[in-house]
Amino acid sequence: MRMFEFWDISDLYKALIALAAGIVLGLEREMKDKAAGLKTITLITLGSALFAIISYNVGQPNSEATRIASYIVSGIGFLGAGVIFKDGVNVSGLTTASVIWLASAVGMAIGFGEVYLALIFLGVSLVFIYFGSTANRFFPSYKVSRMLMISLHKSNAENRKELIARMRTMLVKIEERKLSVKGDKLCIYFDITVKSRKMKMLEDFLLNETNILEFEM
Repeated sequence: MRMFEFWDISDLYKALIALAAGIVLGLEREMKDKAAGLKTITLITLGSALFAIISYNVGQPNSEATRIASYIVSGIGFLGAGVIFKDGVNVSGLTTASVIWLASAVGMAIGFGEVYLALIFLGVSLVFIYFGSTANRFFPSYKVSRMLMISLHKSNAENRKELIARMRTMLVKIEERKLSVKGDKLCIYFDITVKSRKMKMLEDFLLNETNILEFEM
Protein backbone atom coordinates (compact mmCIF):
# COMPACT_ATOMS: atom_id res chain seq x y z
CA MET A 1 0.00 0.00 0.00
CA ARG A 2 1.17 3.52 -0.84
CA MET A 3 0.49 4.77 2.67
CA PHE A 4 3.36 2.55 3.89
CA GLU A 5 5.65 3.19 0.92
CA PHE A 6 8.17 5.18 2.94
CA TRP A 7 7.59 3.56 6.32
CA ASP A 8 10.67 2.68 8.36
CA ILE A 9 10.80 1.62 12.01
CA SER A 10 13.66 4.10 12.51
CA ASP A 11 11.16 6.93 11.98
CA LEU A 12 9.34 5.81 15.12
CA TYR A 13 12.62 5.91 17.05
CA LYS A 14 13.30 9.39 15.69
CA ALA A 15 9.87 10.56 16.85
CA LEU A 16 10.44 9.19 20.36
CA ILE A 17 13.91 10.74 20.59
CA ALA A 18 12.56 14.09 19.33
CA LEU A 19 9.78 13.87 21.91
CA ALA A 20 12.30 13.26 24.70
CA ALA A 21 14.55 16.09 23.50
CA GLY A 22 11.59 18.48 23.33
CA ILE A 23 10.50 17.56 26.84
CA VAL A 24 14.02 18.11 28.22
CA LEU A 25 14.30 21.53 26.57
CA GLY A 26 10.71 22.58 27.25
CA LEU A 27 10.77 21.54 30.91
CA GLU A 28 13.44 24.13 31.70
CA ARG A 29 11.32 26.92 30.14
CA GLU A 30 8.17 25.57 31.85
CA MET A 31 9.84 25.63 35.26
CA LYS A 32 10.70 29.30 34.73
CA ASP A 33 7.12 30.08 33.58
CA LYS A 34 8.17 31.41 30.18
CA ALA A 35 5.91 32.19 27.22
CA ALA A 36 6.96 29.06 25.33
CA GLY A 37 6.90 26.13 27.73
CA LEU A 38 6.86 22.36 27.70
CA LYS A 39 4.10 21.81 25.13
CA THR A 40 5.31 24.49 22.73
CA ILE A 41 8.97 23.44 22.70
CA THR A 42 8.07 19.75 22.44
CA LEU A 43 5.75 20.35 19.50
CA ILE A 44 8.40 22.46 17.75
CA THR A 45 10.95 19.66 18.14
CA LEU A 46 8.51 17.02 16.89
CA GLY A 47 7.31 19.17 14.01
CA SER A 48 10.85 19.95 12.86
CA ALA A 49 11.75 16.26 13.03
CA LEU A 50 8.69 15.36 10.96
CA PHE A 51 9.52 17.93 8.28
CA ALA A 52 13.07 16.58 8.13
CA ILE A 53 11.86 12.96 7.87
CA ILE A 54 9.44 13.81 5.07
CA SER A 55 12.10 15.82 3.28
CA TYR A 56 14.62 13.01 3.58
CA ASN A 57 12.32 10.10 2.71
CA VAL A 58 10.15 11.57 -0.01
CA GLY A 59 12.89 13.53 -1.71
CA GLN A 60 15.59 10.88 -2.04
CA PRO A 61 17.68 10.77 -4.11
CA ASN A 62 16.71 14.28 -5.25
CA SER A 63 19.14 16.73 -3.64
CA GLU A 64 16.45 19.43 -3.75
CA ALA A 65 14.57 17.57 -1.01
CA THR A 66 16.40 19.64 1.59
CA ARG A 67 14.45 22.68 0.42
CA ILE A 68 11.56 21.55 2.62
CA ALA A 69 13.81 21.58 5.67
CA SER A 70 15.31 24.95 4.73
CA TYR A 71 11.93 26.61 5.19
CA ILE A 72 11.89 25.46 8.81
CA VAL A 73 14.82 27.79 9.49
CA SER A 74 12.99 30.86 8.20
CA GLY A 75 9.60 29.82 9.55
CA ILE A 76 10.82 29.21 13.08
CA GLY A 77 12.23 32.74 13.13
CA PHE A 78 8.71 34.18 13.05
CA LEU A 79 7.67 31.99 15.96
CA GLY A 80 10.73 33.03 17.97
CA ALA A 81 10.07 36.70 17.29
CA GLY A 82 6.64 36.34 18.86
CA VAL A 83 8.09 35.71 22.33
CA ILE A 84 10.46 38.70 22.32
CA PHE A 85 9.18 41.81 24.10
CA LYS A 86 10.77 45.24 24.51
CA ASP A 87 9.93 47.50 27.43
CA GLY A 88 11.94 50.70 27.18
CA VAL A 89 15.58 49.65 27.22
CA ASN A 90 14.76 46.20 28.61
CA VAL A 91 14.30 43.26 26.26
CA SER A 92 12.81 39.95 27.46
CA GLY A 93 12.26 36.63 25.75
CA LEU A 94 15.58 36.37 23.93
CA THR A 95 16.58 33.16 25.71
CA THR A 96 13.17 31.60 25.04
CA ALA A 97 13.45 32.55 21.35
CA SER A 98 16.91 30.95 21.29
CA VAL A 99 15.53 27.76 22.86
CA ILE A 100 12.83 27.67 20.17
CA TRP A 101 15.54 27.99 17.52
CA LEU A 102 17.61 25.26 19.19
CA ALA A 103 14.59 22.94 19.56
CA SER A 104 13.96 23.25 15.83
CA ALA A 105 17.61 22.52 15.00
CA VAL A 106 17.69 19.49 17.32
CA GLY A 107 14.45 18.18 15.82
CA MET A 108 15.81 18.59 12.28
CA ALA A 109 19.04 16.81 13.17
CA ILE A 110 17.09 13.89 14.66
CA GLY A 111 14.80 13.76 11.63
CA PHE A 112 17.77 13.53 9.29
CA GLY A 113 19.24 10.70 11.37
CA GLU A 114 22.01 12.73 13.04
CA VAL A 115 20.91 11.61 16.50
CA TYR A 116 24.33 11.70 18.16
CA LEU A 117 25.00 15.16 16.76
CA ALA A 118 21.62 16.35 18.08
CA LEU A 119 22.28 14.89 21.54
CA ILE A 120 25.73 16.47 21.74
CA PHE A 121 24.38 19.92 20.95
CA LEU A 122 21.41 19.36 23.26
CA GLY A 123 23.72 18.42 26.13
CA VAL A 124 26.08 21.36 25.59
CA SER A 125 23.13 23.75 25.36
CA LEU A 126 21.56 22.45 28.58
CA VAL A 127 24.83 22.94 30.44
CA PHE A 128 24.94 26.55 29.30
CA ILE A 129 21.23 27.17 29.97
CA TYR A 130 21.47 25.90 33.54
CA PHE A 131 24.91 27.25 34.41
CA GLY A 132 25.04 30.37 32.23
CA SER A 133 24.13 32.62 35.16
CA THR A 134 27.16 31.23 37.03
CA ALA A 135 29.38 32.15 34.10
CA ASN A 136 27.96 35.69 34.18
CA ARG A 137 29.31 36.12 37.70
CA PHE A 138 32.83 35.53 36.41
CA PHE A 139 32.33 37.68 33.30
CA PRO A 140 29.97 40.47 34.40
CA SER A 141 28.79 43.15 31.99
CA TYR A 142 30.74 46.39 32.37
CA LYS A 143 27.68 48.53 31.61
CA VAL A 144 23.97 48.43 32.42
CA SER A 145 20.94 49.89 30.62
CA ARG A 146 17.99 51.22 32.63
CA MET A 147 14.85 53.32 32.37
CA LEU A 148 15.22 56.28 34.76
CA MET A 149 12.38 58.51 35.95
CA ILE A 150 13.08 61.62 37.98
CA SER A 151 10.44 63.91 39.45
CA LEU A 152 11.00 67.65 40.01
CA HIS A 153 8.78 70.40 41.30
CA LYS A 154 7.43 72.45 38.39
CA SER A 155 9.05 75.56 39.85
CA ASN A 156 12.45 73.83 39.45
CA ALA A 157 11.89 72.84 35.82
CA GLU A 158 14.65 75.19 34.68
CA ASN A 159 17.16 73.04 36.63
CA ARG A 160 16.47 70.09 34.33
CA LYS A 161 19.31 70.83 31.90
CA GLU A 162 21.80 71.26 34.73
CA LEU A 163 20.77 67.91 36.25
CA ILE A 164 21.14 66.15 32.91
CA ALA A 165 24.58 67.73 32.40
CA ARG A 166 25.73 66.51 35.81
CA MET A 167 24.37 63.01 35.23
CA ARG A 168 26.00 62.87 31.81
CA THR A 169 29.43 62.84 33.48
CA MET A 170 28.50 59.52 35.13
CA LEU A 171 26.71 57.91 32.18
CA VAL A 172 27.70 56.32 28.91
CA LYS A 173 24.38 57.42 27.35
CA ILE A 174 21.32 59.40 28.38
CA GLU A 175 18.30 60.05 26.16
CA GLU A 176 15.12 61.84 27.22
CA ARG A 177 12.10 59.75 26.21
CA LYS A 178 9.02 61.28 27.81
CA LEU A 179 7.90 64.31 29.77
CA SER A 180 4.74 64.44 31.88
CA VAL A 181 3.16 66.71 34.47
CA LYS A 182 1.33 65.31 37.51
CA GLY A 183 -0.07 68.13 39.61
CA ASP A 184 2.91 70.19 40.77
CA LYS A 185 5.37 67.50 39.69
CA LEU A 186 7.34 67.36 36.46
CA CYS A 187 8.25 63.74 35.60
CA ILE A 188 11.05 63.10 33.11
CA TYR A 189 11.80 59.66 31.69
CA PHE A 190 15.23 58.71 30.34
CA ASP A 191 16.92 55.75 28.69
CA ILE A 192 20.32 55.54 30.33
CA THR A 193 23.40 53.37 30.04
CA VAL A 194 25.83 53.43 32.95
CA LYS A 195 29.11 51.65 33.62
CA SER A 196 28.65 49.10 36.40
CA ARG A 197 31.39 50.64 38.53
CA LYS A 198 29.62 54.01 38.41
CA MET A 199 26.16 52.74 39.36
CA LYS A 200 26.71 53.45 43.06
CA MET A 201 27.88 56.97 42.24
CA LEU A 202 24.71 57.60 40.22
CA GLU A 203 22.49 56.23 42.98
CA ASP A 204 24.17 58.46 45.58
CA PHE A 205 23.70 61.48 43.32
CA LEU A 206 20.00 60.76 42.85
CA LEU A 207 19.48 60.17 46.59
CA ASN A 208 21.28 63.34 47.69
CA GLU A 209 20.14 65.80 45.01
CA THR A 210 17.70 68.14 46.78
CA ASN A 211 15.91 69.20 43.57
CA ILE A 212 14.80 65.62 42.90
CA LEU A 213 11.52 64.85 44.66
CA GLU A 214 11.55 61.16 43.73
CA PHE A 215 13.14 58.84 41.21
CA GLU A 216 12.66 55.35 39.87
CA MET A 217 15.27 53.22 38.09
